[in-house]
Amino acid sequence: QVQLVESGGGSVQAGGSLRLSCAASGFTYSSYCMGWFRQPPGKEREGVAVIDADGSTIYADSVKGRFTISKDNVKNTLDLQMNSLKPEDTAMYYCAAERCTVVPHATLAALFNAGMDYWGKGTLVTISS
Repeated sequence: QVQLVESGGGSVQAGGSLRLSCAASGFTYSSYCMGWFRQPPGKEREGVAVIDADGSTIYADSVKGRFTISKDNVKNTLDLQMNSLKPEDTAMYYCAAERCTVVPHATLAALFNAGMDYWGKGTLVTISS
C-alpha cells in the first residue's frame, strides 16, 4: 500500500531555512505526481508545490523564489527546500501523491488546487519572528 512519511520539520527563526523530506513506498514512484501541501493553524489546507513525472512544477505565489520541490525517482523521495522562511509559513506540511505521469499543466493545476489521493501524516513547521 502507499506510504508517505514526512520528516524535517521543526522550529526556526524568520529568515532561516528548512528542508522537508518525504519517503515514499508501496507504489511505482516514477508513475506518480507528488506534492507538498500545508495547513496553517486555524486555516484551510493549501497547495505549496506539486511536481509531475517529467519534473514540471507549480508553486503557490506565496512561496515562489523561496521554496524548491524536487523528486528523486531512484531514492523514492520528495524534498521541499524552504529558504527565507516567514512566520506565515508556519503550518503542518503534508506530502501527497496521485497516480499520473506527464500531465497537461491544467491537470497539474487541478491537483495543486484539489489535493491528491494519498497523504502522509504531516510534519510541523514553526517560524518565529
